[in-house]
Amino acid sequence: MSITIIPFAEGEARLDWIGLTDALAAGHKLPKAEIADTFLYRGKDTLLNRAAWIDGLGLAVKSATIFPGNAARNEPTINGGVTLYRDSDGALEALVDFHLVTKWKTAGDSLLGARRLARKDSRKILIIGSGTVARSLVDAYSAAFPEVRFTVWSRTTANAAALAQTVPGMAVAEDLERAVKEADIITSATMATEPNLKGEWLQPGQHVDLIGAYRPDMREVDDEALRRSRIFVDSFDTTIGHIGELKIPLAEGKIVRDDVLADYYEMESMVRRSDDEITLFKNGGGAHLDLMTARYILDRFRA
Repeated sequence: MSITIIPFAEGEARLDWIGLTDALAAGHKLPKAEIADTFLYRGKDTLLNRAAWIDGLGLAVKSATIFPGNAARNEPTINGGVTLYRDSDGALEALVDFHLVTKWKTAGDSLLGARRLARKDSRKILIIGSGTVARSLVDAYSAAFPEVRFTVWSRTTANAAALAQTVPGMAVAEDLERAVKEADIITSATMATEPNLKGEWLQPGQHVDLIGAYRPDMREVDDEALRRSRIFVDSFDTTIGHIGELKIPLAEGKIVRDDVLADYYEMESMVRRSDDEITLFKNGGGAHLDLMTARYILDRFRA
């Protein structure tokens, strides 16, 4: 049996962001994925194992090690591996570069949310955070909002400046409150455990995209931001009971379960009702999205 091995550069050369978001939308029209996530912790370090099976699409297993301290040694903070199995007989079909799947799944997940919820005339995008995901967000959002102008804010201004040097026209924000108020779309990809983004700063018509929080103790926005927004998620199953962004305010009664309006399996409900409302999307990831992304990568690689 031949197993397809897809390295990062060779795989990425065949991909496009709009095509991926269309594939993600199509994947959610198939039978709902069966997923299983397990987490192991050692201090700030995390081992995340995710598996998914979608009838008609196949199976994927992804293991990720997340070591924030690696950044101080100029080493990747996230490592792991992705395997893709055939739906018909469970045979190993492909080994896809972990970072390729992660990059495109993470930013593509948020881009699909923005295509559904952000104003079509959005021109100013603020990126909170200046890590690897921030660079991917520039590429992804540029595909759907070609006239966009980017601003980046980071707790470490030098890191924001370094990112801006690689993105033509990108500005560096020193005042986060002012930058938030001036943006059409705010996308946040940080490791924050205490909210950076305050609800009192949000303006009518904005779209907020939250990526960074993945643990039960992590949050990027405060309660006021949630109360002022119409809230959507990529998956109820991987966010509400697992990620502090929603788990904490739900447990404290700051919001109620019905405030989380829809996920991608209810795509027709993920719409902006007016130009003035504030929409908020929580990108929780999930193995089913890894599976959809890996399948899209494999299909494009073979094509």
